[in-house]
Amino acid sequence: MRKTEGPFTREIACQQILMEDSSVFSVQWTTVPSDLRPRLSAEFLLERYLAYIRRFTLTLIRPMVAADGIAFRLAGTRRSLILFTPPARREGPGHESLSLRICGGFLVQGRQCDRGELSFMLDDDVSGVRLTLRLTDYCPLLLGSSEPSRLRKWLYRFTQAYIHKVVTVRFLARVYADLAGGGGCVRVVRARVREGEDL
Repeated sequence: MRKTEGPFTREIACQQILMEDSSVFSVQWTTVPSDLRPRLSAEFLLERYLAYIRRFTLTLIRPMVAADGIAFRLAGTRRSLILFTPPARREGPGHESLSLRICGGFLVQGRQCDRGELSFMLDDDVSGVRLTLRLTDYCPLLLGSSEPSRLRKWLYRFTQAYIHKVVTVRFLARVYADLAGGGGCVRVVRARVREGEDL
């Protein structure tokens, strides 16, 4: 494990918004040193994320991986909070990703189960390797429709959206610490990738 000297700050960029059609766009990323690249892959991020969800929720949510996809299942039940198709891998110069299409689940609007994607991405640049988690086109049950009320937006913002942000930021901070060594602090910075209503 690579050790660092003295205190330092890890920056994690974050944006969570409602798009014009009231679907959710959420992205978080951090950059790690380039010398860690041989230890990284999109599969590594996905596997670590699934294990982290289980640990963070004290096994209340149990990611189940099968040939036909991935289910985030509520412990002690057969109810899936979110269902995903099997991950699709994409590669290009300095880029790789795994994307999971949302295909159902209790937390998804019934008429929008064919929308939404969760992606795990690695991008090489001059500053290092950017590790990104991105959720696009997600239609939460809490919002109800493409024209959610102010109350529904408030409920989603301070429950599911907040939890997703906390989980993702802490996950990226943990991955960084495990790869590059502990210590230091985390600073969340606001990113502006797309235009929409802030969550």
